[in-house]
Amino acid sequence: MPAPRQTTPSERSNALIYVVEDDVDIARLVQHQLELNSYRTRIFVSGASVVQEAVRDLPRLFILDVMLPGIDGFELCWQIRRQSLLGKIPVIFMTAKTTEVDRVRGLDMGADDYISKPFSPRELMARVRAVLRRAQPPPSTPVLKVGDLEIDSGSMILRVRGKEVPITTREFRLLEFMASNTGRVFTRDQLLDAVWSDGSFITPRSVDVYVRRLREKIEPEADHPRYLRTVHGAGYRFEVPKQELGDS
Repeated sequence: MPAPRQTTPSERSNALIYVVEDDVDIARLVQHQLELNSYRTRIFVSGASVVQEAVRDLPRLFILDVMLPGIDGFELCWQIRRQSLLGKIPVIFMTAKTTEVDRVRGLDMGADDYISKPFSPRELMARVRAVLRRAQPPPSTPVLKVGDLEIDSGSMILRVRGKEVPITTREFRLLEFMASNTGRVFTRDQLLDAVWSDGSFITPRSVDVYVRRLREKIEPEADHPRYLRTVHGAGYRFEVPKQELGDS
């Protein structure tokens, strides 16, 4: 029997994962694999009390089944994202739904990754480790100030016109990458390679979902973007508004 994988100190400490799955057999399988890899788990068979419990005992990751009794996984993810204490905690969906429409809906709710049922224990753990690794803040770096945006990479905090704005890990990484490359045009595939390089299942259309969500958070008018500009037939470019350039 192979020896269990050695976990890093950051994984061993405070690595609590909430698993919300109404199928007891699947929940136990996921719990078994997580605990074999030194993660702590809490299992929920519905979404009714998850948010309240998470506020009291913060997890590092949520793994949510989509088809839950009562509150489904999409609604639960939306509730998580609306909580200031929980908004940056990554979410992985487990789902038998594999259509692009379902994946896009999950991204709209703020999901970080998908695992399609049935899945192997090896795939489960690879995705868990990748999502948790992305959620770790990088070494302290200066705050990037672009126009009326402040992008604090060390704390993963976005401020717009001085006000902190809730943002998911993936949204933050995309904004940080584009704002660090002002004026460059990136195709959707280039953005996938740069920001989704860990192999998460995502399509070029999903990039559009993230861009739209970022526009709703950083633009005065999302339908008339000043920062995240569409370059028709090519992709996207991050620009500093002309009035901001003139003021600097």
